[in-house]
Order: sequence, then C-alpha cells, then structure tokens
Amino acid sequence: MINTSKIKQYQPILEILIASLSAFLIHKLAFFFLDYQTIESAFQYSLFQVYLFFLFCSVCIVFILIQVKKRDLDNVGNGFLLLTLIKIGIAFLFANPIVSSTSKFKDIERMDFFIVFAVFLTIETMATIGILNNKQRN
Repeated sequence: MINTSKIKQYQPILEILIASLSAFLIHKLAFFFLDYQTIESAFQYSLFQVYLFFLFCSVCIVFILIQVKKRDLDNVGNGFLLLTLIKIGIAFLFANPIVSSTSKFKDIERMDFFIVFAVFLTIETMATIGILNNKQRN
C-alpha cells in the first residue's frame, strides 16, 4: 500500500512542475504570436534553457524546504530567504553574459530573463506558503 502522506508532502514539487510547464507554454505562445522566434535564436540562452535553470533551482529549493520542515517548521522561512539569496547570486552569474551582451536584442533578452526569474520567484513563494500553511500535517 502506498503511503499517501509521503506523496502529499512532495506535492509542492509537482505543483512547481505544472506551474512552470504552464508558464513556459504561455511564454512560447507569446513569442509565437509576437513573431519573436527569430529574435530568440539570437539570445545568449534559449527560453528552454532559462526555464530549465529556474525549474532546477525551484525544485531544489522546495525539496530542501520540505526537509527543513521535517526537522523544524520555524526555520522554513529563514531557509527560504537564504536559498532564494543563493539563487539570486547564481542567477546573476548566469545572467552576466546577457547583461554584458552587445546584441541588438539585448533589452528583450534581459527583460525576458527577469520575467522568468519573477515568475519562478512567485511559484516558489506560493509553494513555500503552502508548506508553511500545512504545519498541522506532517
């Protein structure tokens, strides 16, 4: 018999996967309707690479927060802040080629990168709120 409480505690990771896939599809559709496919080919990183990077970061952050919750619920918020700060540092290093780019589409690529960053920050925040709100259940 499958232990549903074990599966339920990792539900935020599934929610991140669904939300990020939805955001990616919406973003790709926007690029399609705005006819940005040729612009995207000039980007330093493809849209898929950017989403994959932030998806990996988000899944790692939420997985660690789930583990922190098992030990001490009071440290989940602090863990979220620390892990988000680390992610910002890594994202800055990842975005450095974009920021210093001389491409004529650099403004679009920068805006695109930071929109994806904001989307994933929102997704992570919502997942963390869900983890904190389920404090009565382990």
